[in-house]
Amino acid sequence: MGSEMILKFRENADIFQGEELCKKKSNEMLEEMLLPNNLLPLEEFEEVGINREIGFFWLKLKKVQKYKFPKLGDTIYATEISGYIEPRRLKELKGVTAKELFLTFTVVEIYIDDPSSGKINFKTATGLSRKHPISSFELPKPVKK
Repeated sequence: MGSEMILKFRENADIFQGEELCKKKSNEMLEEMLLPNNLLPLEEFEEVGINREIGFFWLKLKKVQKYKFPKLGDTIYATEISGYIEPRRLKELKGVTAKELFLTFTVVEIYIDDPSSGKINFKTATGLSRKHPISSFELPKPVKK
């Protein structure tokens, strides 16, 4: 389904290729939408695209990736991740799976309802949701000299 959506919205999108540029643009996209800068801690990018007109985005990776957020558990990222982005929210997300204990959950939405709470919400395809500290998904900002 993600590939079909990418083809559908590709025409009017800003598209970036190359490891460093893709990493930079994916982080900028998150920060621009007031989301934590390490929410998608990915490597080995092939492409990043965003159709700003409708808020659709995608990330293409060279291989499936697994990342362990400290104190939270494993997250698995497919070779294609897509969804809609708006301030403080990723929705209709495809390609992100969270593992907790022996269970695996497809993450379909990530959002911050109240920034002052310091919490970010993760909603699964089954309707379950979980809150975590926003700080768990942020990298320190580089100090400008």
